[in-house]
Amino acid sequence: MSCTRTCSEAIGREADVTIRHPTREPFQRRSVWRAALGTVCALAAAPCAADPSSLQGVIEDTQLYFTAPLRWDTRDWLQFGGSLAAIGIAHEYDDSVRDHFVSDAEAGKRESNDLRDAVPLTAMVLGTWAAATLWNDSAGFEEGRVMLEAGALTAVSTTLFKLAAGRSRPNETTQVDDWRSGGDSFPSMHVSTTFAVGTVLAESGSDRYRWLRRGIGYGFAAATAYGRLDSNAHWLSDTVAGAALGIATAQFAMHRRNRHGQRWAVMVAPIEGGAVLTYSLQLE
Repeated sequence: MSCTRTCSEAIGREADVTIRHPTREPFQRRSVWRAALGTVCALAAAPCAADPSSLQGVIEDTQLYFTAPLRWDTRDWLQFGGSLAAIGIAHEYDDSVRDHFVSDAEAGKRESNDLRDAVPLTAMVLGTWAAATLWNDSAGFEEGRVMLEAGALTAVSTTLFKLAAGRSRPNETTQVDDWRSGGDSFPSMHVSTTFAVGTVLAESGSDRYRWLRRGIGYGFAAATAYGRLDSNAHWLSDTVAGAALGIATAQFAMHRRNRHGQRWAVMVAPIEGGAVLTYSLQLE
């Protein structure tokens, strides 16, 4: 659990920078290092959650994830096109949405709510693992592992997009299209990782509680997106792009889980005077 907590804290601090220096160089340097730290922590969390042999699976999944567009079918390309259209539409309303949350006098300010906006992601991951432990549910542990993998892959791809886009945050500039200027606004790390974890929660398990799972998973993710807008930390299109990236990554991670099946299981069983931890691994 310490891996998960450390990762969420790093993501929570990912954007805790406000420009007051006349140049952007210090901001860019600190922003890149903070984003890199969050990415490293997220990558470290996935192997911690699974068995030792899972490291090879994580490496394989990472390779397949970043080369996935080479294997996309018609449905994948339609989803990609729909995401681009949604981001483009959201971009048209970036100004008006920012003005809805902050006045002109507050445009250069930002509330310090980064840790608050990391709470939904942390709650979903820790809640999944706690429930799996409570009910001795091996499928729950596997679901938690997929959450961590989806979150880690999303953190990596989000970091790469941030570095490539270099977009300034709404609390740093009044220009909606201030790209390639050393910023780290596009896409939102909080939103992308929370949507990745929330999608796994929403679409896993049996259909009996699907409505509840979707309400929690997508509800927490949407609340995170709202919080980022309310804090004046991101443009609307940043959150839409983060949501699209997180959902797509979660779909990839769940597809990989279905392809491989469950290869490991951890259970906690109560015994007289304490509890016993049982571990099983399916060897191929």
